[in-house]
Amino acid sequence: MSVDAGLLGQYMVIALAVVFSAGYVARRQFPDSVRRLRMALAVPMVREGRPLWLRNLGRRIAPPGRATDSACGGCNSCDPPKH
Repeated sequence: MSVDAGLLGQYMVIALAVVFSAGYVARRQFPDSVRRLRMALAVPMVREGRPLWLRNLGRRIAPPGRATDSACGGCNSCDPPKH
């Protein structure tokens, strides 16, 4: 059974579009869950003793830190608005 290269290419493009679309929806609809997932993936990578390339990758995966004010209650309502 021979698979046409053009058809395989179309399937790859569709698969990439679906993956990127799902990622976009997840980031927009479930930002806290995506943040927790990124932290769960990044923390084991940045531990001491890991190769430098793995630690750098972990730093790129890790979400940016949230600025908190010690005087506030910690609700993070001072984060910039998400559009």
